[in-house]
Amino acid sequence: MPKHVRLISFLVICSLWSMPRAAQAQALIPHTLQLDAAKLEKQGLSLAQEAAQLGQFQQFELALPRARLASQLAPKNDKVWFLLGGLHLQTKDFDGAITALTKAQSLNPKNADVLFALGSANFQQKKYQVAIANYQAGLKLKPNDPEGLFDLGNAYYMLGKLPDAIAQYNKAVSQDKKFWPAINNIGLISYEQGDITGAIKQWQTAVTLDKQAAEPLLALAVALYTKGDRQQGLAMGEAALRIDQRYGDLNFLKENLWGGRLLADTKKFLEIPRIQAALQPKENSSGARQQPTQ
Repeated sequence: MPKHVRLISFLVICSLWSMPRAAQAQALIPHTLQLDAAKLEKQGLSLAQEAAQLGQFQQFELALPRARLASQLAPKNDKVWFLLGGLHLQTKDFDGAITALTKAQSLNPKNADVLFALGSANFQQKKYQVAIANYQAGLKLKPNDPEGLFDLGNAYYMLGKLPDAIAQYNKAVSQDKKFWPAINNIGLISYEQGDITGAIKQWQTAVTLDKQAAEPLLALAVALYTKGDRQQGLAMGEAALRIDQRYGDLNFLKENLWGGRLLADTKKFLEIPRIQAALQPKENSSGARQQPTQ
């Protein structure tokens, strides 16, 4: 590929630079090196753009090699390293993500989004205290970022620091009134603390903000059913699973920070024949079976 040829030519020029030459040749080499380095960086940025486009379509196997090469061609560009780190994060290569993101952060210490991404990498490795430090550093640069505040709340949640978690969730909502994930998670905490009525209010608010948000709709369904409002609970549960059947998987719910009390009640709810039927693949008009939403 021409991209690899360009990289090899750059390395060859570097090796020539260290070799003794006649005075005239020495005068020419710096100019050639500078010219090729500029071309290489341009090529690297073009590759990074391709990688970003592929990443948007979740074609990570195609995006990653381009981003890696881009980081070699444009090693001083923090955005390229940030992109590479983000792609590693998407593919759950957390060590690779941290390496690339740390490089991006060293090149541009003022990019809060890099720090938030580092926090995500550490959070997913269950290094919650390190993640908190990352999020806090990012929020010093971007104090009103609702997603950063939400992520910090989640890290506190995982450490059992529930008042701190709720405080961050409330800050996130104060910055974005429609940020339902934070409202949803306040509901998760309320339910675990035995405040079923308070949890229901939170989830009702979240559902009002986004009719297609399957998570608070299912949580609300379980809470209502458990409280005795069975018909409404079942109808809401069916609606939630029509939106996204992943929420019929207890492991997926646990990954989304559902606590033990809610998971136990949800397990019973999901075993109800009517809800089991909602989880089965449907037949379309041609008779072919449609698979659950992924």
